[in-house]
Amino acid sequence: MGVLEGRPIRVLLADDEVLVRSGFRALLDLEDDIEVVGEAATGAQAVKQARETRPDVVLMDIRMPSMDGIEATGEIVRMDGLEEVRILILTTYETDAYVFEALQAGASGFLLKDAGPPELLHGIRVVAAGDALLAPRITRRLIGQVTASRAASKAGEERLAVLTQRERQVLTLVGRGLSNDEIGVELFLSPATARTHVSHAMSKLGARDRAQLVVIAFQTGLVTP
Repeated sequence: MGVLEGRPIRVLLADDEVLVRSGFRALLDLEDDIEVVGEAATGAQAVKQARETRPDVVLMDIRMPSMDGIEATGEIVRMDGLEEVRILILTTYETDAYVFEALQAGASGFLLKDAGPPELLHGIRVVAAGDALLAPRITRRLIGQVTASRAASKAGEERLAVLTQRERQVLTLVGRGLSNDEIGVELFLSPATARTHVSHAMSKLGARDRAQLVVIAFQTGLVTP
């Protein structure tokens, strides 16, 4: 994990604090399988840089001037040619409600800004490989808090009608934070079969990645706080 098609993971840093960007760059420049391809101090700059540099991963701060990280995330994931770009949200607080909005906008996960270097490097590599970076404990509390008041307004059953019973079971376990291997154990399936069910659920529900499946699981009431 860590190298895409024999090349380094291309990373764009988006944060309005110069010292934060400098710290991240200093760390990432030490890694052979990661290359920093640009920096942005605002959401608008992040969108422009993403269009120009076509990174694999954007480390995106939420609170930036001119355009925040949520709006920038939505702009990037909707842009033609940038469908494979993954957004890793950086936040100061694990209870930041804006993280939920970022996941809805298309982010693939989030990290706390005070995460240690190993966590940051692991997060970049996980997201670049196409997986979601979601700490189950934090994610359940965060999404649960934000969606609790909204769940009743979502047409959950109607939205889930496209899924088979097995896919609903798998979606529930994804929402609880289980990996494909863990889902396989829970449902007596091989990891490959579990992965196939996850992929089918993503396709049917129009989810960009596993992170959005977690959001849907909470929105539709399959998983509750």
